[in-house]
Amino acid sequence: MAEQRALADIRAEDPGKADSAVVRDALGVGVAVGLSGFAFGVTSAGSGLSVPQTCALSLLVFTGASQFALVGALAAGGGPVTAAAGAFFLGVRNAFYGLRLSQLLALGRAMRPFAAQWVIDETTAVSLAQPTRRAARLGFLVTGASLYVLWNLTTLLGALGAEAIGDTDAWGLDAAGPAVFLALLAPMLKSVTERAVAGLAVVLGLGLLPVLPAGVPVLVAAFAAPLALFVEGRRGGRTRGAPRPQPAPDRTTPDRTTGEAR
Repeated sequence: MAEQRALADIRAEDPGKADSAVVRDALGVGVAVGLSGFAFGVTSAGSGLSVPQTCALSLLVFTGASQFALVGALAAGGGPVTAAAGAFFLGVRNAFYGLRLSQLLALGRAMRPFAAQWVIDETTAVSLAQPTRRAARLGFLVTGASLYVLWNLTTLLGALGAEAIGDTDAWGLDAAGPAVFLALLAPMLKSVTERAVAGLAVVLGLGLLPVLPAGVPVLVAAFAAPLALFVEGRRGGRTRGAPRPQPAPDRTTPDRTTGEAR
């Protein structure tokens, strides 16, 4: 905890980059991801949700992966409880983002409930990439505002245009959400353990898809993380408990009787 506070204090004191550069980067992320809200609007309307219901999801939930998981499970025939549970577990990660951003941004208590709505993958990534607290706050604000406005606007347009487009499966728009999520997730998988968790989750999710009701494979795939961490912990324990190799004997030690090296 002390190290994290110290890091935040250092960031607050170090000189950062220009505000224009922060705004440019934040707008780039907000616009690029915000446009995918059109695919969500089309997919949601195609799965049977009305335009108001679709727009309410983007306004209130505002986390793309969870939204796509919810409408995808409903479209596949899953029940509302199962679909909502899958979306909930995908959205839990935002709570951990909030723990980190609360120290970095150090916002006032009055602002925290409003800022919590914008704690998502994109705002977290932009904020953590900044060298100072001021830049992190600016990046969070611009990314969150641009993405929130554009995501909700394109969601509305997609829901209204769903009837004109017709079958969303024929256009492949139902795969847009997972594709965007994978594109954001892939660069974050740097360690062997993280890649193992992702790979095991894919195996569980796809392998159980034909035998379990819609939405349940996503819940089962969440067990990939504790399984991989358990195996990693057991492996680390065996490594720490293994005897250390003894150094090879020195062949040049002189013989005590002759004084010559053996």
